[in-house]
Amino acid sequence: MARPGEGAGGDDTGVDVAGPSNAQSIVFVHGAMFTRKMWLPQQRELAEDFHVVAPDLPGHGARAGKPFRMEPAIDVVSDVIERYTDGSAVLVGLSLGGYTVTEYAYRFPGEVDALVLSGSSVNPVNTMELGTRLTGGLARLLTKPDLGKRAVEKLAARWVRNRNLPPDIEREIIDSGFYPKQFGDAGPDIAGEDFRGALSTYPGSTLILNGENDKLMRRGEQAHAAAARDGRVEVLADAGHICNLHRPATYTDRVRRFVRQAARTRQ
Repeated sequence: MARPGEGAGGDDTGVDVAGPSNAQSIVFVHGAMFTRKMWLPQQRELAEDFHVVAPDLPGHGARAGKPFRMEPAIDVVSDVIERYTDGSAVLVGLSLGGYTVTEYAYRFPGEVDALVLSGSSVNPVNTMELGTRLTGGLARLLTKPDLGKRAVEKLAARWVRNRNLPPDIEREIIDSGFYPKQFGDAGPDIAGEDFRGALSTYPGSTLILNGENDKLMRRGEQAHAAAARDGRVEVLADAGHICNLHRPATYTDRVRRFVRQAARTRQ
């Protein structure tokens, strides 16, 4: 169950918490433009057996007042682990969230039981650094006018409605808002950072879990897994970049299985 003042009523703090507090903790970190509510399909299914926590990153949801930056994002994850877990957790991150939890595992490996990284297999260095900066710049240009921002928000809401999610989950994701400007703000902040090198120092198990149709990220998935000390790749068929919402039940099952395997390995 959620702690008092959290879970369904967690909007004041930007953190959703569900599941038994004495169970294995899993912290889900969302991608750019979305909020913690994108993890509701996973939270609903996993909360019976795990302690599930999902925070908003800076620039999104309850923390929309300031732009995304990596240092405040690391502080958010650190605060979540300190306040809502027994001191460590499996970290699951998608896209921008994947880069955030990779950096966190690099800095605080003892607080990370295992890693699941989705849509974050491209290392934004060398030629990809330029691509990341250009993409971020284009995103800022397109979303600077209110008209462009509203257009992207409408497209995002339409995309969610086309996922055939349960109506209450669909409504919560859409009502939590979309923050397209943060896609542009995040680009320069992660460009040039060697996340693959950071991942190579993490001693625990890492699952690279990508959508089959996420062509850009899949180009780097094998190299990413090879860099990890204990890494492997799994691919969700007929899924794209936001694979946890493309194939929510399958994504959840893969995470559940991996967390249980990682727990047995640690024991």
